[in-house]
Amino acid sequence: MHIDTMRFVDRWAGMPLTFLLTGLLKLRRLFRPEAPASPRRILWIELSEMGSTILVDPALRKMRTRLECDLYFAIFRKNRASLDLLGTIPAANIFTLRESNILLLLLDTLRFFFWTRKNRIDTVIDLELFSRFTALLTGVSGAVNRVGFYSFHNEGLYRGELLTHRVMYNPHIHIAKNFIALVNALLCNRLEVPYSKEAVGDDEIRLPVLEFSPEQQETIHGCIQERAPRYDRQHHRLVLINPNASELLPQRRWMPERYIGLINKILAEGEDILVLLTGAPGEQQEAAAMCTQTGSDRCINFAGATPLQQLPVLYSLAELMVTNDSGPGHFSSITRLPTFVLFGPETPALYGSLGNSTPIFAGLACSPCVSAANHRKTPCTDNKCLQAITIDQVFTLIKPLLSHRQQAENR
Repeated sequence: MHIDTMRFVDRWAGMPLTFLLTGLLKLRRLFRPEAPASPRRILWIELSEMGSTILVDPALRKMRTRLECDLYFAIFRKNRASLDLLGTIPAANIFTLRESNILLLLLDTLRFFFWTRKNRIDTVIDLELFSRFTALLTGVSGAVNRVGFYSFHNEGLYRGELLTHRVMYNPHIHIAKNFIALVNALLCNRLEVPYSKEAVGDDEIRLPVLEFSPEQQETIHGCIQERAPRYDRQHHRLVLINPNASELLPQRRWMPERYIGLINKILAEGEDILVLLTGAPGEQQEAAAMCTQTGSDRCINFAGATPLQQLPVLYSLAELMVTNDSGPGHFSSITRLPTFVLFGPETPALYGSLGNSTPIFAGLACSPCVSAANHRKTPCTDNKCLQAITIDQVFTLIKPLLSHRQQAENR
């Protein structure tokens, strides 16, 4: 479904359904009060953002460390592969929903109802900020403990009264720390209004850095060789460019002509540089057009060349990456790859990568223009926040990394 269709359904069907489900749960409690239960089988729900599966990993690991529990996850099927990057959730414990049309989504919601009971889910943590659908999934899960963000007296989306642990979303701290606050609410042994009255330190949101075997790296070398027959792993330096962003927020895209200008500047830094344009399989045509416009055979269309699970291996072989604010900026955070992320409608203060990342942000008065309060739907049709970021500005930041090896060879 188109994102605007999903928003429409979530609003006009979600509001009455969450209201109705709230009444049904209150009525049920009159006849069968819910007894508190120690969390043992914990389901996390985050459907639409692939990068969030990386940002939530510190919270997942804290929960697993503090409690003897089994972790489960519900996500849209198209985003399923992102959970495999760190492997914190066992593959058998992942439930996927198809969002391509309403009928399939309804069928999978019915499957979800029975799946949660089959797996005896006792706790649900709803990671979404602005989805009534995930609130409904939380409410119908049968879980005794239901944790999520709640608006309290703030202006925000109505999501019913379905939570047992209502956490105050804090728009002034990183989203990864907000996810930790959900865990702290569940671990708290007293009632708090609102949860969570506990500080979250920077050390709590660090990610592990993965190492890859020679065999894994050899596979990626082979993929590069297929797309660029002249590739010499001993000679060439790899620079990655990710010019795309999801349809969820197309305003996050820096202009293609800016990327082409940046690529030409990068290639001029040395004959040993290969630029790989990364992206999903559906972005191959756009990447091919950009490669053609650079006029260089050292700009390689690498969109769809590897499955998502192998991207971190590619990142371990590259010198640096420049990307829009999208999944790859977060996927690279589990490697040491220097990553430069262009921000506009969102702010790195809340959604910045947790890895070796440099945010590039113009900081216009209108930016960021999306938030939990507006369902991440901006009225903007002219993303001046990204247009304000120049080619020279980006190149100045990455040039020291391109020059370092050349200088070392000259010495």
